[in-house]
Amino acid sequence: MAAIGVFCASSRTLDRRWLDLAAEAGGELARRGHRLVSGGGCVGMMGALADAARAGGAHTLGVIPKLLVDLEVADPHADELVVTDGMFDRKSVMMHRSDAFLTLPGGLGTLDELFEVWTTATLRVHHKPVVLLDADGFYRGLVDWLRGLTGTAFVGRAAVDLLVVVDSVPAAFDAIESRLA
Repeated sequence: MAAIGVFCASSRTLDRRWLDLAAEAGGELARRGHRLVSGGGCVGMMGALADAARAGGAHTLGVIPKLLVDLEVADPHADELVVTDGMFDRKSVMMHRSDAFLTLPGGLGTLDELFEVWTTATLRVHHKPVVLLDADGFYRGLVDWLRGLTGTAFVGRAAVDLLVVVDSVPAAFDAIESRLA
C-alpha cells in the first residue's frame, strides 16, 4: 500500500468528464489499496478524487495552504488535513508524504506541482515514480514539446524518460505499482 500524491484541477467550472476521470482515479486508488495525498480541496477534480477514494475505503490526506482554505474550500472529510503557510510548503509536505506522483489534467497549479516533482526526480532528490495521465490527449502538445527538447540539449533523454506518460487510469496505477515494486 503506497501513498499516492495526485495533482489535479480544483476548478468549479470543469466539464463533467474531467470530474468523472478524477472520480475514476480515486476509485482505482482505493480498489488497489493505496492512500491518497491530495491538495486538500473539496471542489473540482480534487474533490471528486478525494470523495471517490474515501468511498472506496482509502485513507485521504489533504494538504492545503491557509490562503486557499476558503478559495478551494478545504476538505472537511479528509482523514487528515494539513494546513500549510503557503504553496511551497504544500508541495514540500505532499512530496515528503507521497511514495509516487500522479498528475491528472489541470492548469497552472497542477503543472507547477508536476514540474516540481519531475525536476527533483531528475536531480535525484527523490526516486519516486512520476506519472502523467494524458487522458484524451490533454497533455499531448506539452509532451510532444518536452520530448522535442531532447534534440536541443536543453533536456536530456534520461530526464524525459523519468516522466511516465499513460492514457488511462488503470495504466497509471500499473505504471506506479511496477516502479514501486
